[in-house]
Amino acid sequence: MLDTARRLFAEHGFEGTSLRQIARETGVDPAMVHHFFKGKDELFALSVALPADPEKVLAGVDGYSPEDRAEAIVRAVLRLWESPAQHSLVAFLRGTIGSKAKTLLLRELVQRTILSRIMAGVPGPPEEVAMRGNLVATQMVGVMLVRYVVRLEPLASSSPDDVVRLVAPNVQHYLTGDLKADG
Repeated sequence: MLDTARRLFAEHGFEGTSLRQIARETGVDPAMVHHFFKGKDELFALSVALPADPEKVLAGVDGYSPEDRAEAIVRAVLRLWESPAQHSLVAFLRGTIGSKAKTLLLRELVQRTILSRIMAGVPGPPEEVAMRGNLVATQMVGVMLVRYVVRLEPLASSSPDDVVRLVAPNVQHYLTGDLKADG
């Protein structure tokens, strides 16, 4: 089922794939899919093979007002990457970047699960909020790659508090700051 789900999600995206379709192509009754998986969201997350549950990692972040959310975002990401899951996360990131299908699945997951939580309640037109979310993602993915995969010094050995102090203002700017260029 996971292989079929992975293929269908990669081909048709989250919205274009149904549990019935997965069941049909796997050759099982749709009830069997529901027996093993809580729903489409869980099956999607498992088909991407994330080493951590984004809902748990980001729990509480959307409870902060957009004006005070950046530090909570950076701390949540660092807490996850400083945990025992770090090796799995590095392997996942390396494996995802090298695979077009996995990259498409990750993009869908990031938009549906991660950015929707981080950007909840951020004011502005949908296009602007989407751009702000993408900018936050550039900052956080950059930190993950440089600190944990490439291990570029001195960022790699900086304390989490120093990383928060240095990165959170940029994230906050992307969340709520003026995005228009001066002059």
